[in-house]
Amino acid sequence: MIRPVLTEIGIFLIPFAVYALFLAATRSGLFARSSWPVAIVARLVLSALVLVIAGLIGLAQFSGAAPDSTYTPAHIENGRLVPGVEK
Repeated sequence: MIRPVLTEIGIFLIPFAVYALFLAATRSGLFARSSWPVAIVARLVLSALVLVIAGLIGLAQFSGAAPDSTYTPAHIENGRLVPGVEK
C-alpha cells in the first residue's frame, strides 16, 4: 500500500521539480520569494492534481487481475501455506 501512495506523492511533486529546474537553469533566485508567486504556485498545484488524478485512473484501469478472473485465497495444504492466486 505504501508504494502506490509514494508513487502518487512523487507524481504530485513533478511540476514543482520541473519549475525548480527551470529556475535553476535560468539562474533566477530559486529560493527567492519573488520566484514563487501565488499564481504560478496555483498553476503548479492544479497541474499536479491533474497528474495525480490521471495516475490514479491509470492505476485503477491497468493494474490488477482480469475482470473475469477468480481469486483463490491462501490456504494450508499438507501443512504448507499455499499463497493466494488469481486464475
